[in-house]
Amino acid sequence: MNDLPDIDEIGQMFIDYFEISEPPIGAFEAGEQPAKDLAEYRYRLNRARRRAARERLAQLTTVIDASLPRLLVDAARDSQARLEGPEVDQITTAVDEIERLLGDTAQRRGRWSDLHRHLHFGQGHDWHDIAEFDWPSVRPDIEASTLADSDPLPVPDIDLGQAAAGHLTGTATTALPWDRLDDDGFERLLYDLLRSFPEHDNVQWLMQTRAPDRGRDLSLDRVLRDSTGSARHERVIVQAKHWRKKSVGPADVSNTLTVARLWEPPVIRGLIIATTGRFTADAVDWAEKHNNTGAAPLIELWPDSRLESLLAQKPHLTASHGLR
Repeated sequence: MNDLPDIDEIGQMFIDYFEISEPPIGAFEAGEQPAKDLAEYRYRLNRARRRAARERLAQLTTVIDASLPRLLVDAARDSQARLEGPEVDQITTAVDEIERLLGDTAQRRGRWSDLHRHLHFGQGHDWHDIAEFDWPSVRPDIEASTLADSDPLPVPDIDLGQAAAGHLTGTATTALPWDRLDDDGFERLLYDLLRSFPEHDNVQWLMQTRAPDRGRDLSLDRVLRDSTGSARHERVIVQAKHWRKKSVGPADVSNTLTVARLWEPPVIRGLIIATTGRFTADAVDWAEKHNNTGAAPLIELWPDSRLESLLAQKPHLTASHGLR
């Protein structure tokens, strides 16, 4: 940073400009220069601080990702015993530090209160809830908070000269390696994807993966607003079908609709069937005929291509779930 200007010199500059009948632009610039230097210094300091916080948050996230599976190896899903050990201390300390680094400016859309409540009680079933629900929901918040609007976007380690040459190689695709996910992982991804839409409230992951009753995996309230400012909520049920070797047929859609109705009241207005595979032509035709009758719920079919299009707009989700 430059030295502060001498006030006597600036005064003399005003006099000199006055004597030659010129606007004192130079004098004004000299007087404003310290403010410009200070603004640049603050910008560089904040950018360096965010970079340091970003690197530390990445380290803490890695610690939690690695410690949670080790902690749950010998912990039953319904265990009421309080878990102790180095992994517990590592995770608790890491979460506390993450909170300090995020401060009160980061947007928290995940299950932060549930996370802290489960950490407080620390029983086996609490830690399973942390691993299955809380941590996957807060992780995107941490990743989203690491970059400010003025920060440069991260780029892959490539030859920028080659990239700028304009010679494209390969193909651009939104296809995702769905085989990397198991049933539980697919439901986790759906949970995070559904929560990412602002018109979705109260997204819940309620059913145990591979539970005997597969009528409802997730549920949400869809908020519909009109130009008058009015809003109404529609209850939507979501079923996940991580089917890679067969398509979803009309009988599967019909059975899902029948089972979904068992969850009323309240009335279910929407039924989403999401699959990492495809729907048969007969299944699509069956759903369209049902929707044309105007009967509730409205059936939405989300094949792999629909999911890939939605996730292409949210690359942080595909990255956090190991699909990129």
